[in-house]
Amino acid sequence: MGNPAREGRRHAFPPVGGPPWGRVHLRAAPLEPDEITSVDGITVTTRARTVADIARSVPFEQAVVVADSALHRKLVTVGELDGALARCVRRPGSPAARRAIGFADGLSESVGESRSRVAMTMAGIPAPVLQWEVVTRSGLSLGRVDFAWPRFRVVAEFDGKIKYGRLLRPGQAPGDAVFEEKIREDAIRDEDLRMTRWTWRDVSPFDEVATRLRYLLR
Repeated sequence: MGNPAREGRRHAFPPVGGPPWGRVHLRAAPLEPDEITSVDGITVTTRARTVADIARSVPFEQAVVVADSALHRKLVTVGELDGALARCVRRPGSPAARRAIGFADGLSESVGESRSRVAMTMAGIPAPVLQWEVVTRSGLSLGRVDFAWPRFRVVAEFDGKIKYGRLLRPGQAPGDAVFEEKIREDAIRDEDLRMTRWTWRDVSPFDEVATRLRYLLR
């Protein structure tokens, strides 16, 4: 015999299915007390439960973007996400959520980097090392690159416009930041590293970049 309180709570949810109000899609699932919190007086699900629910209901790429961001911003921990997944193991979309969250990595620093990781995986490109520090033969750090395959001496970066905004120092013009980045890239290549870059327009479709990476990784 089931728990009457739990059964009552389950039946308190409205029917689940199509969109009852225009573009609003209703999805219902039971919540434990520790999966509920409050933000500015509004009752919401906890961060870990929210990420897990999103990962159960959206495509793989979108789920990875959300989980990567939550981990990178330290809004959740891997342990918290694993706990949330364990509680929804019998719910629809649970296997997909486990795949996406298992793939997630807090070292991805942007949506573009997360989408690029997914695209590389779909294209059969070996998994890169994320945020790899390039150090010269003399021990000077040239900073981190988004992706690296150290064994093949290949590095790569995703270039979104916001990236150059982050590089700007107070009073520095965007063009100067781009020029400095070009000097840095030349210095990286001088360390016997082959480098490639791509932008938003290259992420989907990813075929051209994938072909370039396969060539460099041969």
